[in-house]
Amino acid sequence: MELVTSFLAAAIVAGTPLLFATLGEIITERAGNLNLGVEGMMLMGAVIGFQMGLVTGSPIMALLAAMLAGALGASIFAVLTISLRANQVVSGLALTIFGTGFSGFVGKELVGQVAPDSIKMFFKPFSLPGLGNIPFLGKVFFNQDLFVYLGYLTAVILGIYLYKTRKGLNLRAVGENPGAADAASININLYKYVHVLLGGALCGLGGAYLSLVYVPAWQENITAGRGWIAVALVIFATWNPYKALFGSYLFGGLDIIGFRIQGTDIQVSQYFIDMLPYLVTIIVLVMVSLRKSKRNAPPRGLGVPYFREER
Repeated sequence: MELVTSFLAAAIVAGTPLLFATLGEIITERAGNLNLGVEGMMLMGAVIGFQMGLVTGSPIMALLAAMLAGALGASIFAVLTISLRANQVVSGLALTIFGTGFSGFVGKELVGQVAPDSIKMFFKPFSLPGLGNIPFLGKVFFNQDLFVYLGYLTAVILGIYLYKTRKGLNLRAVGENPGAADAASININLYKYVHVLLGGALCGLGGAYLSLVYVPAWQENITAGRGWIAVALVIFATWNPYKALFGSYLFGGLDIIGFRIQGTDIQVSQYFIDMLPYLVTIIVLVMVSLRKSKRNAPPRGLGVPYFREER
């Protein structure tokens, strides 16, 4: 039982960067913009957050810098796709390439350096009073670091925002039918810009978790393809922040399973273990595609540039 508890707790830690990236992409796609630059924004947030942490030793400043870096990357995408109505797929791929090159350039002098002790102590795991004493669930969910709790809170807040508020309803209207939303006097471009930038900031937080807490040190390509898994997780979660919690932690478990079977009698090729998250990603996409329904469908305006004169 102890092995299961420790594995599930570790899966939540491994899934936290995926959760932030997935939530960021959900809020972006709800606005009708398909941003495939998640990997690039995560890398930008990771390197800038880590560098700010080294310079200031402040975890708050590091997180704010990571969010700003992710939002800056998203702003490039926003200008191209919202104002200039460029192809969203190409723009997102370009952002990933840019973010990868940016992190490599900025992080060239940071390779091998570790996060300051002040940041490590700030994100040290602790038990939530009362909740941490719940049998099994307490050890899995409520004996974590502050960043993990922030992930829980962010998912819940976004869920409430999307499904229980007028602004969230307006956002979903923008993603589903921007023409009708525009006719209802909703500022389409404003909603798109705000939520694309917010999505980028969340992706930057996901990257910062990797470099400041999960590793915690700087290494090249620290995201290791997690941004692409997050894009697939959006479909797995059917654009629902609550389902994103389950999907992110599931894939977090797949990511660490190789470390957990080391030293046991189970003999599995490491190459198979490494490809397991991506293999499951493909299987999930196939399953979701076969079970099409209105509830699982993407926003109808996703990926389509909106131009008022064409409605």
